[in-house]
Amino acid sequence: MLISSDTLKKYSDFEETTQLLCDLTVEAHKIDDEYFYKMKDNTVYQKLKQADHPTKALHTLNLLKILNTWDTRRAELERKHENRFIQEDDKVKRAANYLLTAILRTRIDFTSSQLLEVLELFEQWFKKVPGSYYTSSFLLPFIRQVEKLVKREGLCEELKAQLNTILHQKKLNDSNHFTYYIDEFKKIEKKIEEILFKASADSGEIQVFHLNKEDAFGQMVNDSVAVMRAEQRDSYYQLLRIASKINGSKPNKSFTKATKTIIDSIGKAAYKKQMQQWIRTLIQAENTTATHHSTYRGGTHSWQVVYFLTESNAKVAKGLIWTLVQFHDNTTLQLLGKLAIRAYKKIPNVGQAAGALGNACVWTLANSKGLQGVSQLARLRTKVQQRNTKKLIEKMLLSEAEKKGISIRTIEELALMDYDLQEGVKEIAFEDYTLKISVQSIGKVILEWIKPDGTIQKSVPAFVKKSAKLNGKLKRLKAETKQIQLDLTAQRDRLDRMFIQNCSWEYEHFKTYYLEHGLMYFISSSLIWIIKSEQNTVNAIWRNHRWENVAGEEFKEIDNRSVIQLWHPVDSTTEEVLAWRKRLEKLQVKQALKQAYREIYLLTDAETTTSTYSNRMAAHILKQHQFNALAALRNWKYQLVGNWDHGIYNQAAYLEIPEYGLQAEYFTDEVNANDSWTDSGIWQYISTDQVRFLKGIEVIRLLDVPKIVFSEVMRDVDLFVGVASVGNDPNWHDNGGLPQYRDYWESYSFGNLSEIAKTRKQILERLVPRLKIRTVAEIDGKFLKIKGKIRTYKIHIGSTNILMEPNDEYLCIVPSRDIKTKTDNVFLPFEGDRGLSIVLSKAFLLMDDDKITDPTITRQLKR
Repeated sequence: MLISSDTLKKYSDFEETTQLLCDLTVEAHKIDDEYFYKMKDNTVYQKLKQADHPTKALHTLNLLKILNTWDTRRAELERKHENRFIQEDDKVKRAANYLLTAILRTRIDFTSSQLLEVLELFEQWFKKVPGSYYTSSFLLPFIRQVEKLVKREGLCEELKAQLNTILHQKKLNDSNHFTYYIDEFKKIEKKIEEILFKASADSGEIQVFHLNKEDAFGQMVNDSVAVMRAEQRDSYYQLLRIASKINGSKPNKSFTKATKTIIDSIGKAAYKKQMQQWIRTLIQAENTTATHHSTYRGGTHSWQVVYFLTESNAKVAKGLIWTLVQFHDNTTLQLLGKLAIRAYKKIPNVGQAAGALGNACVWTLANSKGLQGVSQLARLRTKVQQRNTKKLIEKMLLSEAEKKGISIRTIEELALMDYDLQEGVKEIAFEDYTLKISVQSIGKVILEWIKPDGTIQKSVPAFVKKSAKLNGKLKRLKAETKQIQLDLTAQRDRLDRMFIQNCSWEYEHFKTYYLEHGLMYFISSSLIWIIKSEQNTVNAIWRNHRWENVAGEEFKEIDNRSVIQLWHPVDSTTEEVLAWRKRLEKLQVKQALKQAYREIYLLTDAETTTSTYSNRMAAHILKQHQFNALAALRNWKYQLVGNWDHGIYNQAAYLEIPEYGLQAEYFTDEVNANDSWTDSGIWQYISTDQVRFLKGIEVIRLLDVPKIVFSEVMRDVDLFVGVASVGNDPNWHDNGGLPQYRDYWESYSFGNLSEIAKTRKQILERLVPRLKIRTVAEIDGKFLKIKGKIRTYKIHIGSTNILMEPNDEYLCIVPSRDIKTKTDNVFLPFEGDRGLSIVLSKAFLLMDDDKITDPTITRQLKR
């Protein structure tokens, strides 16, 4: 449909431009291009494009005015029910829209008065339709035209005033009005600020710079800078403005040079202190939930958005983090590590809270001088689960290792702090009192106050509380204690993964970074090591400042040329393993990780028959998110499967084993039952299938897989099943679960014991006779049987679920997170088996079942 003469009369104020639109429409109609997608081939547009600047400026201004009056005209036409004219008017609007968009991409030398008229027009437009497509789409190109004019002629006062008027429009800073065009308006805001800043800089004036107030970081920074003295405030304004313009994954030379100059003017010590304060607040900041509104066809629609940082503030924060590359103190680096963890934390249905900010922390840590930054990276690698983030951190670690000509493992060892500990202990003087810090177990470090007479005081001395200096000192030591706990856990996990990595050390290196290292001593002194000297090879443990074999005899044939590596029970006889268990039990050595009691997985007859795959861990139902988290902790790669994948069957988790040139795969299938997926479309459950090994792209026989590799891979897979199986969920039976898989829950919850559960049973057989429960407890096959006052209970040693006699009625008891309270005084031969603690905790509870007051349990007992 073409534009009629009657419609053209309505645009008599813009006759030449209206005729141009009519000609444009006629030509588009000939080639059936109603939406003007082929503007570059339109001769009308090409003619205008070649016109002189005054002609283009005139038509551009008229097109904007036509669009500005369109809403008023349409409302009048609708009131009169002039449908034919409405359709034609829409055609005019569409043509004006596309022509204006195209012509603004060309060069147009506007005059100051023309651009002033344009900006005044936009100010009126804001009042009528804030957040409209036209405002966001066309204002930015005109602002860029202002920028070009300022470069040619400078900024006149009238234009400056009009830019300030638009910049401070209340609605410009209110994202609720802009719905889908928020990012465009932020660009407009930034561009206006840049023009005003450049003009003020030329005049010697510093332009104010404010962060977006829609998150905690923006409010905090704005408030902090506002109360600074004028000179310092201006320096921060310049710094924040520079940070707001950054792009890319690392800073360029101009950014580094400019920010360093500003930081020097502020003072490095003052700047570092201010940044540490901002980072601490940012680490603790909660996500923001914002409600947005949109008005459409007379109705208002609302929705919520959850975010950690706004896009503009995240960019500023990223730039500020880059500036910290010149600081190498432990406090700053620790804060960067914590901030990275916070930034990588996932927001449901959104993703990482601030991935780019986390990456900036990683870059800064990797490029800081010394090894402390690398130490933080090594710790961070164990904390994050996202595949791409792990790759980035590993890439940074590898780069640093290559620069120094050593392995990643060595650089992690060199970078690990000892915190001035001596064999896991250190003492700090507080006047005539002493604060003793000692490692008790993985993740548990205690602080004790020793009075001048040598006795222990539980509370903090009064003189420490009253002294600001001493209180600050104590606060720093408490923060250090938390860091020691984190490091212990990270190093325990790192060593636990070394069994499969075929690691070994020259004794001199081992002695420095493990045996005599204040932190690592606690872990390494509890483990069994293989020591290979020129004369002999022996399995030994470090006791009483000497190496002792399983019989307690000292091993002296060792020097700095000896080689040492972790002992694994798969290479020893059953008699040797049992001998070490008895030795450690006699010494009351609680191993930092499961070693002497480590499960061994040997090939079964069925696996020899299948040859290239194992079905030992097949046909289980796992909680997919829990499985994904466990896989990441053990260095397996896995991608969550969602309902949009239309059935990615045989999705595999895989583990790279570069030391042997192998890759292990554990296949899984989605469980498509009752639309069982999360709000974000991820399947809640997966079923498991075969385990196999590849060398390159070739599947190899299980007989050709080294024993230790096969055993460790199967142990990982057993761990995945043992933790993530729905059979371990005590609520599954009562909350419905997936009805069609109820048989699986029953068979797993009370079925045969896995290798991990068999090891647990062996420990219970030795422990129970020495515990308080010995008079009411017995091991009965796969159960720990407890005779209570009301009922007799069978606790499954694998799943920890409970049956009540005489009719094997299920008893649901959900363990609290702090299940160690009843087992703290029980000697366990190793750390990390939560299931063993749960079994014992339930046993202690049920032996006195007549004293249970929890109604959710008592109702079941009396049923």
